Amino acid sequence: MSIKSVFAIPFAKIATKRVFNWANNPHKTQDKVFKNLISKAKNTAFGKDHDFKNIVTYDDFKNRVKVSDYEGLRSYVDRIVAGESDVLWIGKPLYFAKTSGTTSGAKYIPITKESMPTHIKAARNALLFYILEKKDASFVDGKMIFLQGSPVLSDKNGVKLGRLSGIVAHYVPQYLLKNRLPSWETNCIEDWDTKVNAIVEETINENMTVISGIPSWVQMYFEKLIEKTGKSVSELFPNFNFFIYGGVNFEPYKNKFESLIGKKIAYIELYPASEGFIAYQDSQTEKGMLLQLNSGIFYEFIPSTDFFDENPTRISLKDIKIGVNYVIILNTTAGLWGYNIGDTVEFTSTKPYRIKVTGRIKHFISAFGEHVIGKEVEKALNDSISDTKINISEFTVAPQVNPAKGLPYHEWFIEFENEPENLEEFASKIDASMQVQNIYYLDLITGKVLRPLIIRKVKKGGFHEYMKSIGKFGGQNKIPQLSDNRKIADVLKDFIID
Repeated sequence: MSIKSVFAIPFAKIATKRVFNWANNPHKTQDKVFKNLISKAKNTAFGKDHDFKNIVTYDDFKNRVKVSDYEGLRSYVDRIVAGESDVLWIGKPLYFAKTSGTTSGAKYIPITKESMPTHIKAARNALLFYILEKKDASFVDGKMIFLQGSPVLSDKNGVKLGRLSGIVAHYVPQYLLKNRLPSWETNCIEDWDTKVNAIVEETINENMTVISGIPSWVQMYFEKLIEKTGKSVSELFPNFNFFIYGGVNFEPYKNKFESLIGKKIAYIELYPASEGFIAYQDSQTEKGMLLQLNSGIFYEFIPSTDFFDENPTRISLKDIKIGVNYVIILNTTAGLWGYNIGDTVEFTSTKPYRIKVTGRIKHFISAFGEHVIGKEVEKALNDSISDTKINISEFTVAPQVNPAKGLPYHEWFIEFENEPENLEEFASKIDASMQVQNIYYLDLITGKVLRPLIIRKVKKGGFHEYMKSIGKFGGQNKIPQLSDNRKIADVLKDFIID
């Protein structure tokens, strides 16, 4: 047992106690964050344009600052990218996190000296909560890996530019550097296939204890390990006992993961975004992730059912209700104001405030007025595979509005690892769950406006081929699990099997 593992538990006690201090005083904490944000930004270009000096209350703020997205703030961001200071936040940002936008092209999300530490501290605290709960820090003596983007950064008018995961790679604590894999050289490989193969070679004989990343890409890493050795992941890495992930709902992948690993393990869910580290799982027994109330983010929420109204309801933390689907809005020390990141969340607890991500406000199906959201399709699929040997590699759902014959339907594209014996029966189970969850969908089925869903089997590796075909293979790229159009579906038709 190393000195690191010996001191990890007392350090975890100190760190988690500090978290409990603000988590147990949520409204006071958020009020303090709000006042600090307004005070520090009042002399920025945005603060002057929106009369921050006369903002006292949250209502004052709502009257002056509209809910927006990247396009709404783009005129300000463009000024920062051009080299101007004191635009959205004081000074210049430390970094731009480069992300892909569907309508905006490349997006440059500012990360400042005030916001950067919150990304690192939140990720660290997630591990410390696990250590304290399990009373076990032995994993810190093994090797750890995060499947991430390249840490190579470019320069944009004096500001470093890169993917968030690549930026964070520069902040691995000194005491963990010897434990980190892959090597810097391997991490810098851009081609994903080449990179994963190199990671396999570097890790195959190591004592891997922590593995993290987006599930679909970690799954690819696991499959290559097994293909090369003929052994399960747990045989290769007997001390690997928990997986860290974020970005997607893990439940549809869980059966597949555990079959690849060869045993049940623990999981830690994170909710990081380029715009801020929003939440992390603080308990293996409680549902949801702890909302980061003391990380320089003042949160607002809009009920998803109201979001597209002309004047939607816009509330702060104190007015939220458990079980309601909300669009989450951020105001941050990186200078994002009234910022809609596009995610929807639901609160699972208010003591402390915990959330779960339910989908994307732009990722829904309502071609016929059914208002189907991500949480519903994920639950329907998970209901249908639980207690079975069926494993799903990837899936997405789209409406078929103009079929060659018969009524319209929802078309599910699923890549199976282990297929159901009866595909029609499996489809019926999913459809039944959808009808129970969504009254609009039920009415459309019973009213003969829609027929029950149809499953299209995607060939093995088909989703990876699709991602390659659109230039988004690997790293932090994810497949939308549902969409209101057939942009993805029409391309995926080339990868289905009868």
